[in-house]
Amino acid sequence: MAQQQLELGLDTFGDVSVDSTGTPESDAQVIRNVIAQAVLADSVGVDFIGIGEHHRDDFSISAPDMVLAAIAGQTERIRLGTAVTVLSSDDPIRVFERFSTLDAVSNGRAEVILGRGSFTESFPLFGFDLADYEVLFNEKLDLFVQLLKEKPVTWSGSHRAPLVDADVHPKTESGRLTSWIGVGGSPESVVRSVRTGIPMMLAIIGGDPGRFLPYVELYGRASDQLGLPRMPLGAHSPGHIAETDELAREQLWPHFSVNRNRIGAERGWPPVTEAEYVNEIEHGSLYTGSPETVAQRIATTARTLGLNRFDLKYANGPMPHDQLMTSIELYGTQVIPRVRELLAS
Repeated sequence: MAQQQLELGLDTFGDVSVDSTGTPESDAQVIRNVIAQAVLADSVGVDFIGIGEHHRDDFSISAPDMVLAAIAGQTERIRLGTAVTVLSSDDPIRVFERFSTLDAVSNGRAEVILGRGSFTESFPLFGFDLADYEVLFNEKLDLFVQLLKEKPVTWSGSHRAPLVDADVHPKTESGRLTSWIGVGGSPESVVRSVRTGIPMMLAIIGGDPGRFLPYVELYGRASDQLGLPRMPLGAHSPGHIAETDELAREQLWPHFSVNRNRIGAERGWPPVTEAEYVNEIEHGSLYTGSPETVAQRIATTARTLGLNRFDLKYANGPMPHDQLMTSIELYGTQVIPRVRELLAS
């Protein structure tokens, strides 16, 4: 795919947002807001909307496929997927059934991005042992790869009963459910993506995106060495868009810091400083600013890494719904056309 044909999407985890008085919204209202955000994204020309799966009180969406089905009924062209589906604590057959069903109701617009999940709440919730973190993902991914062939599956592993000629329905009309593997940046994950034949979606959530270039080169080199065709490459990064650079920074900072500091406290990170925040905007992977600023940053990253898709995680902490809607509108109406113009030139 030529870079001029770069797909540009959006991602959200359904962060619990605040209303105009600073009061947290209910889970139900956040979910309704996410549906409205996706409908707007469809109307302004965004290519993809990805919805994350979490099982904790700062994110409202634990069943993204249900929300995506609601979005499918109110949209026409935007592709619908996850960001990510935590395959390790799910059943690959149920994942395939849910997303092939979504593919049917959306007329072929479904995608699934598979991942281990950077949060681990789903493991105890669904009765899985974190000590099995690696083997759960590897075995379930292996089964999912077989399911993507849409033929009877014979399979065995250590964490579920074996399958013998199991025929899973519904089938997709295209014969292949569009799938990605979310990769945080390890050589083993890159090679795994190539071996499975499922394209890689890089989660670039901090630092210079150019530092991922060795993984991109490995991605292509592994394909060549295994005699496989080169696959598309995507990346996902956070950001926020407003009319000016100053306004975008001002709007995002209090919500970014709340989100970052809560996660940091859980993981042993020090509180984020405003200087670190600004540095991440100017030199890292926080795509925040005016439409022109964000477009220039995305185009540079797309060129550097040779991307086929870039997804902007537009919700980052408890930012109010109206500011998220403005960010989406600017992304679709100004950033996307400008990125394509820059890449074409």
